[in-house]
Formats: sequence, structure tokens, C-alpha cells
Amino acid sequence: MSSPASTGKELIPLDVSAQTRSKRFSPAKLQPWLRRPLLALRQRWQRHLIYRTVISTLLFTTLALLAAGAFLSNQIASTLYEERVNQISKESERGLTQARSILESASTTDRASTQALVNSTLASLEGDGATVVRDFVLMPIAGDQSLYVGPMASGSLTTRVIPADLAERIGGEQGIYWRSVELGNDDQAQPGLVVGTKVLIPPGREYGLYLVYDLSSVQSTLEFINRALAFTGLILLAVVGFVAWSVARTVVRPVADAAYVSERIASGDLDRRMKVAGKDEVARLGTAFNHMAHSLQEQITQLNNLSAMQQRFVSDVSHELRTPLTTVRMAAEVIHDAREDFDPLTARSAELMYNQIERFQHLLNDLLEVSRFDAGVAVLDRESTDLNAIARKVIETATPVADEYGSIIRLNAPSEGCVAEVDPRRVERIIRNLVLNAVEHGESNPIDITIAANQGAVAVSVRDYGIGMSQDACQHVFDRFWRADPARARTTGGSGLGLSISMEDTRLHEGRLEAWGKPKVGSVFRLTLPKSEDHEIDSSPLPLEPAVPENILPPVGDSFPLTGEVPKIGYTPLILGLDDALADDDVTDPGAPSSETKKEEN
Repeated sequence: MSSPASTGKELIPLDVSAQTRSKRFSPAKLQPWLRRPLLALRQRWQRHLIYRTVISTLLFTTLALLAAGAFLSNQIASTLYEERVNQISKESERGLTQARSILESASTTDRASTQALVNSTLASLEGDGATVVRDFVLMPIAGDQSLYVGPMASGSLTTRVIPADLAERIGGEQGIYWRSVELGNDDQAQPGLVVGTKVLIPPGREYGLYLVYDLSSVQSTLEFINRALAFTGLILLAVVGFVAWSVARTVVRPVADAAYVSERIASGDLDRRMKVAGKDEVARLGTAFNHMAHSLQEQITQLNNLSAMQQRFVSDVSHELRTPLTTVRMAAEVIHDAREDFDPLTARSAELMYNQIERFQHLLNDLLEVSRFDAGVAVLDRESTDLNAIARKVIETATPVADEYGSIIRLNAPSEGCVAEVDPRRVERIIRNLVLNAVEHGESNPIDITIAANQGAVAVSVRDYGIGMSQDACQHVFDRFWRADPARARTTGGSGLGLSISMEDTRLHEGRLEAWGKPKVGSVFRLTLPKSEDHEIDSSPLPLEPAVPENILPPVGDSFPLTGEVPKIGYTPLILGLDDALADDDVTDPGAPSSETKKEEN
């Protein structure tokens, strides 16, 4: 059977249970709502001294008021209760003694006269006492029969208000006894006190006569006193909080202003000053602070002007010397090339002149590079680069210098390459400066270059086993024109700007360049760079301080040439299939021609 065609107006039943199904509550959903205010309170507590002062004052004041209020309330309640008990004891003893005397001396012989006597006697006990309302309860002691008078009670009381143990004690002993009870029902229970004694009523039957005192007025008095103490405590707490806030603000506000002004001055706003009003200690603090800031501003301005003049002088001199030096260098090259035709003395002079002009050229290039850093025009040209290739290129360049010093350069690098997005020209300059510095101070010992990488950074360390340096020297080794040898007794090297230029190149990469050294042991320079602009350096892949600083480490794996099996000077490439390994990734050798260049060449 086929269903009728739909007209679009039919009522379609909905699954109401699916729509009204309530979602299950999870306590984890409350964590963001609770964490946010707690975090805000924590930040306020850590950042604001006024907040901590006021909160601490209120907290300790609250504790003190609670302790004092509890002590006062307890003392007042005890005193008031004891006073009421003493009054009730005297009053009840007098009333019960009088009633017992009347009832026991009665000579009635019938039920009616006895009942009349009891009613008149107990009526005198009912009503207000000295300060507390009282009622009576008369109940026969269990076991007595042939009674003229039945159980009686005044007000809304019944015989059930008398505790069984008190009734039992009254029935067994002579005397007046009392006990605290609760009057009324469970919802409106009021404190009370029952005082009773045993009496004889004609024809010689024993009864328990009780006076019941309602202590609700005492309870009301105590509650009123507690409310008054609480209200007074709240007012006192508010006053203390306001006083604490006012005093703390008066004391802390100038400190906060000084902190704010200090931060502004530290950020470069040297014209910022504190507001000074009055002649008190705070005003003297503000005056001294402003005077100090003014002195600092003058000194910083003078230093900035002097630094700018120095930088401009260096830049101008460097540029002015460039053109004549190029001419002199060309002439020196001509003379140097023709030295074979000179006598030995003239030929040696030509070599010395050529070498010194080359050194002067390097110094001038370093000064120009420093002036570019100072002018802030140095920029990075990042590209994907293999640090292994840069290290090999540096080793090839430094090998003639290492040959002169009798050192060998050893490389320990991962066979799969170490790729990062860096400026290859600047990184090569950094590594070259570190290697040449190590060769110069290595005292003919091996120079180890180690390359490693982790998830976010790459690192290159250069270690020598030469004269080393102290911890103080490590802190100044990257300063401009700083030399560990004040006598400048070394025979080679650059201008004293190589390591400072390396530090500037490292800062452009947002990397780290660090030094470790120990006299007569050697030194280590570690370069750590982020893999790309998007990465941050959490830790360096290489340690700065060697694990065994006193010993020259033997070659590790195939990356290090073995002593006696390799040339004394130079570097042995990795034996592993480096080319094959590099062919599988996107490593770019900055010294190798690109594919487009190859196509053009073809």
C-alpha cells in the first residue's frame, strides 16, 4: 500500500524526549568560572601593595574582633545567667518554704476544703517573680492513692515539663532541687528553670511542688547584646579598613608614582618627573628622585651625543678612507706581484706593506659594518641553510691560518644535516670569527667544531684547548676593541671587532652567543639560533661548559679525523653519505649554484 503524497502542511510529530533531555552537570565546567576570579584576586594581591595592606589589616582585625566578641559574649552570658539563678534560688526557696508550711499545717478533712486550700496557696506562687515569669506544677508522687487533689499546673504548662530524674529525686529526698529545662515545643524552645520540693497535702499525701521559671527574657537580652556586639564590630571593621586604606594610600601612592616614573624613564621617556607637594618625607623623596632623574638625563644625553658623534666620525672616516685605501691597495698589489724583481730587502718590505694594507682593509670593513649596526640599517636575508655546509666552507677558509699555527680543525656534525632559516652570510661570518679566534689562541692544539639541533634551535660550538680565559674575560670578550692580551702581543688577527660583530649578527637573528673559558684549559664559544622566525629558543642543543674541560677530547665517530691518519692541518669531510643524505631533504648549500643558475649555464 502506497502512502499519500505530502502536501507540506502535515503535522510531523517531534521527538520531545530528545529535545528536552537535560545535559549532565559536570563540576569541571565550573573551573573556568572559579579560576578567573581567583586569578584576578591573585594578580591584585601580587601587584598592589595597598590591596595587600588593607586585606591583611581587615583579616587580622576581624580575627581580633571575633576573639574579643566571643570572650565578651561568654562573660556576659555567664554573669547574667548566674545572677538570674541566684535570684530564682532565693525567690523559689522562699515561696516553696511558705507553701509547704501552709499545706503541711492545714487541718482540712474533706476534698473540697483541701482543694480550696491548695488553690489559694498555689495562686500566690503564680505570676511574676522578681524579674522572671514563673508558673507552678503540682503532681502527686507515684504510689500515693486516695488523693483529695489531683495534678495541677498554671499557664500552659503540663506535668510533662518536669524531668523524670528531678521528679524521682524530689520523691525520694527532702530538700529543694533545681534543673535547667527547655520550655515550649521543638520549634520555639525557650530556656527555663524548674525548682521543686516535696510537700504533704491532707490527708497526708506526698506531692511534688515545682516552680517553673521562663528564662526567655534572659535569652532575649543575650541575643540583643550579641547583635549589638556584631553591629559594633562591623562598624569598627569598616572604620579600620578605611583608616588602613587611607594610611596605605598616603604611604604607598608616592612609591607607586615613583615606580611608574622609573618605568617610564627606563623605557626612554627621560622627561618624566614625580609630582612634589609639601615638605614632608614624601616630598623630599620626590625632590631627590627628580634631581636624580635630571642628572641621569643629562648624562645620558651627553653620552648619546658623544656616541652619535663617535659613530658619525667612525662612519665618515671609514668612508673617506675607502677610496684612497683602494688605490693604495691596488698599487701595493702591483708592487707585491713584482717583488721577485727586487732585492731581498725591498721584496720583504713589499710583502710587509701588502700584508699590512690587507689588514688595514679588514679593519676598515669591520668599522663600516659596525657603523651599519649603529645606524640600525643592518637587516637579515633569511633562507633555508645547512649549517654543515657553512662550517665546511669556514674550515676551508681557515685552514691556511690553522696551518700556520699548527692546529687541526675537527668537525662533529649530524650526518643528516642541520637546516635553519638564517642569513648564511652573517652566520658564516660568525663561525669564521669564532674559528679564527680559536686558532689564534689554541696554541697548536686541535679546534673542535660541533653542530647540533633540537626541536626549535640549532647550535654551533667552537672549542679550543689553548690559553683559555677567565670568567671576567668571558663577560667582556664580545666588547668592541677588547683584548684578553693588553700588550697586544699576538701576531695575527683582525681589528678587535670580530667577536662584537658576531654578537651583533647573533642579535639580528634573536639568538645567543655565549663564551666559557678556563685559564690554561681552553675556551668554548657557543652560537644558538632559532630554526626560523616562528621558533623561540627554549634551550640550546649543546652544552656551553664541556663535561671534561681539562682533557682534549678524542675524535668522536667518523666526524673527527684521527691523529696520525689525517693531515695535521685541515679538515676531513664526513665519511657518511653526506651527499646522499642531503639529497633527500631541502637543504640549501649557500655556496652551491641554484638549479636556475645551472639551467642558465646549460
